[in-house]
Amino acid sequence: MNTKQKLVVIGNGMAGARTVEEILARGGADQFEIVMFGDEPYGNYNRILLSNVLNGSQDAKEIFLNPLEWYAENNINLHAGVRISEIDRAAKCVIDTNGAVTSYDKLIIATGSRAFVPPVQGLMNEDGTDKHGVYVFRTIDDCHKIAGYATKCARAAVIGGGLLGLEAARGLINYGVEVHVVHLGSHLMENQLDAQAGAILRNTMEKMGVHVHLGKSTSAILGDDSVTGLAFKDGEELACDMVVISAGIRPNSEIGRECGMTVERAIVTDDQMRSVDDPDIFVVGECAQHRGRVYGLVAPLWEQGRVLADVLTGANPKAEYHGSKLATKLKVMGVELASMGVTEPQYPTDEVLHFAEPKRGIYKKLIVRDDQLIGAILLGDASKAAPLMQHFDHGTNLPDDRTSLLFDLGLPPASTSLLEMPDATQICNCNGVSKGQIRKCVEGGKRSLKMVMESTRAGMGCGSCKALVKDVVEWVCDGKVEEDPSVHYYVPGVPLPKPELVAAIKEQNLKSVSAIFDTLAGGVEEVGSKMALSSLLSTVWGADYAEERDARFINDRVHANIQKDGTFSVVPQIKGGVTTADQLRKIADAADKYNVPMVKVTGGQRIDLVGVRKEDLPKMWKDLGMPSGHAYGKSFRTVKTCIGTELCRFGVGDSTALGIAIESRFAGIESPGKMKLATAGCPRNCSEAMVKDVGAVAVEGGKWEIYIGGAAGAHVRKGDLLCVCESHEEVLMIIGRFMQYYRENAKWLERTYGFVPRVGLDKIRDVVVNDSEGIAARLDAAMQKSVDDYVDPWLEAEQPVSPNQFITTLPMVTA
Repeated sequence: MNTKQKLVVIGNGMAGARTVEEILARGGADQFEIVMFGDEPYGNYNRILLSNVLNGSQDAKEIFLNPLEWYAENNINLHAGVRISEIDRAAKCVIDTNGAVTSYDKLIIATGSRAFVPPVQGLMNEDGTDKHGVYVFRTIDDCHKIAGYATKCARAAVIGGGLLGLEAARGLINYGVEVHVVHLGSHLMENQLDAQAGAILRNTMEKMGVHVHLGKSTSAILGDDSVTGLAFKDGEELACDMVVISAGIRPNSEIGRECGMTVERAIVTDDQMRSVDDPDIFVVGECAQHRGRVYGLVAPLWEQGRVLADVLTGANPKAEYHGSKLATKLKVMGVELASMGVTEPQYPTDEVLHFAEPKRGIYKKLIVRDDQLIGAILLGDASKAAPLMQHFDHGTNLPDDRTSLLFDLGLPPASTSLLEMPDATQICNCNGVSKGQIRKCVEGGKRSLKMVMESTRAGMGCGSCKALVKDVVEWVCDGKVEEDPSVHYYVPGVPLPKPELVAAIKEQNLKSVSAIFDTLAGGVEEVGSKMALSSLLSTVWGADYAEERDARFINDRVHANIQKDGTFSVVPQIKGGVTTADQLRKIADAADKYNVPMVKVTGGQRIDLVGVRKEDLPKMWKDLGMPSGHAYGKSFRTVKTCIGTELCRFGVGDSTALGIAIESRFAGIESPGKMKLATAGCPRNCSEAMVKDVGAVAVEGGKWEIYIGGAAGAHVRKGDLLCVCESHEEVLMIIGRFMQYYRENAKWLERTYGFVPRVGLDKIRDVVVNDSEGIAARLDAAMQKSVDDYVDPWLEAEQPVSPNQFITTLPMVTA
């Protein structure tokens, strides 16, 4: 006989799903048959990370907290994409928009909130259809729609200068759109910042290319069928072809009002998150009003969920929620921000400390009353946020030396601070994880940072607390943190280090990415691993590799470098930087024919045609009739050369001829990271050969010094001298052997400047030059096979791999 009660949850967002997690953690699966309804056709995802989906730094799949499988594993009946239209309190049932009726014993309303759309004219067309180019920013589908439309826009306006509005602006910048933020208030983020901090943030944003318009009230969205601009109440207008509305949120509380519950700003609850009208109905999240307040940050929602779960399961029938102090630590436009409590003093006796360095975008402010912190703003540097939040949350007295709260002035070591920090201290605001939860997780056997993060979700929201999570884990472990074996995996989706992975691939004759997943990963595909595995298989098998084009990054699928506006960069091969009038004429003609907006000479002595449409790529390659310069892939790219001996009076070696020979031999060879090479005709090093992945420098006597592991980009490192070669032929052999050794042993995306010091110069020299392991001949043969198997990828212009290879597809989701 089934004695379980039926628990129905309306809402599958962060508050509803988290509350169900808390219920399950208290044995709720034995007490309740759980049924959930959610508007969106997905599992529960982290809305905090939607800005990352919009700006392209994360895939939508990466932000899910509870994928659909989680519900099945926990025997939860999830109706994804189904909205509840009515609650019949008398019959104790809910009715969805399909007319289906579901009864309940207990009901949780977690309907969250929706984007607030201000009352402006022109939101829709006269016939009631949606106006093209107008969007809100609230869901995954919103992100896809905005991203899709942004690729064909020139100027976008974001209405709203709060957190979400600024994150939307940040995302749009990545699509090459000119972005304008229109804000009604006198400064940005007025709920978290004061006027001075808001001005510093505005200055920081404008340096990033975002135009800010303050004190602007939008009266109309202009355009007959598509957006052409905004009109403001002061009579001014702003031309734009896209509008994103992010002007705040409104609780989804209508369903409570319609069934007769008390609704003010939201559905009113008591201290146990129970509706004040019905003992069997609970409310949690942004649709709940508790003691006159409605909360929009996640930390209060987690606290509400814990109380509700305690009461509903009987784990603590007397649990009560008494409200939350609002404190948050996050990143806005990539800038660190911590804000808590009030932003301005409220009484003449309130003590205010502040420090501002506008040029660096840094602002710090504390508001103190009776030796207790009642408000703080940290902008641009949130390194002191953790101890400040501890004081704020617990109302502890502040030290007399107030400056120590804002700056490091010889304070006790971190371990002492962590020892003093109470277990209730919130470490991760995004996911509501305390120091005590992390401590219990570690004491329960999870003694690595990765395991703790996956178990508690600490640090997996905005990521700003990850360093503090690491400190807590190390403190609890007393420094004896276990190394997670996955840090040695070549890719996260296959639990093997690279040598074992390569051995398994060869032993089991695995020649496709899907075969690796089927054989070595239990059939579970991990999207982020595909590109690395594809490159590795190409290295191992050469022409025998069974390529699956969906395992390739877009650059490798179309053999051009994607730009932030969705167009592509085409770089023909110009060996050694030496070209001809005929080549230049072809490049100029192609630039004119395809309306290329920028023609640029690159640092690798080639010509870059920037801004080419995807559908024009094959036609342009045919017109150019030149090989690919491989400026887009993780591969051998180019050899930069100086004039050498032919014309330079200092030259002692023919660097131009050597550079052309190297590039002719190794063009397009795939590798874990990109490889940039150079040859210099003398030690003056005009071609910067000593700071390349591989460099050859001519010295007296017709000899060549070979340097490896150099870098001159974000990392600067002079290459290590590997050996001295006697001839061009020996240079080609040693360079090829080193590159093959690097290809076989480097981690995915590990450049030579990381690989060389990790493995050790002496080790590499012993293997590559002295053949200490007896593998030199095999390395030479493997490289030769790769050279023999090479095919110019631009030949796909004649025979595309797939029918839509060069067709533009926009990541749009239609309503």
